[in-house]
Amino acid sequence: MRRLSWFNVTSLTLGFAFLYIPMIILVIYSFNESKLVTVWSGFSAKWYGELFQNEAFMRAAWVTIKVAFFSSTFATVLGTMAAYVIVRGGRFYGRTLFSGFIYAPLVMPEVITGLSLLLLFISIGLDRGVLTIVLAHTTFSMCYVSVVVSSRLASFDRALEEAALDLGCTPFDAFRLVTLPIIAPAVIAGWLLAFTLSLDDLVIASFTAGPSATTLPIKIFSSVRLGVSPEINALSTLMIAIVTFGVLSTSIYSKRAIARQQKEEQEAEQ
Repeated sequence: MRRLSWFNVTSLTLGFAFLYIPMIILVIYSFNESKLVTVWSGFSAKWYGELFQNEAFMRAAWVTIKVAFFSSTFATVLGTMAAYVIVRGGRFYGRTLFSGFIYAPLVMPEVITGLSLLLLFISIGLDRGVLTIVLAHTTFSMCYVSVVVSSRLASFDRALEEAALDLGCTPFDAFRLVTLPIIAPAVIAGWLLAFTLSLDDLVIASFTAGPSATTLPIKIFSSVRLGVSPEINALSTLMIAIVTFGVLSTSIYSKRAIARQQKEEQEAEQ
């Protein structure tokens, strides 16, 4: 193995410091007793209690979680179907156009996506609210799921599906019993990616949200414009903890699933 040079170590250290030191400072100051976020006056967890008593933040958090769950679920289903068509559909009329429509949100500016969806909802007379945010987030996160699942399907051994078909499975049963369990880690990764993108989205939600539905990023952005409060630090710390727990849990599950799959393949070969 090549030894790390001082340049690589320094670059890596500075890069991680640039990314994570602000988060560490934010977590530390979420336990600050003072209302001034830049002045440390002692350790206290009272701002977490204040946060859970803030109805506006709690309502926005519930809307955000609800939107993220439904939009990521719809995006996972549609993105998996689109990936299956792209990888397994072969050559068909309009394949290039279909692929372009699927991958367009990857390179489309969020402002353009949000504005176009806003004009669409206005033209069809759909009131802005939770439904419009779910539709908008499903639209732009579906392409990310499709990319993740497509990469797994491209390396999938189709001999396993053919064996299932030879043993009497229908094409749907072969997909349900053979293909889907094998690509499950990629599908779960796509769902988590779509869920994270929905939680983090501000621009598209700003165009498609209405007075009756305010997401957490919109609420935080509007509150920060008037000054950062310790409650926002506490809220950000909770979000960091939830995301960290989700990433670690998914990584452990994926590693175990891959190890179990490799073990089953080895047993099948033997």
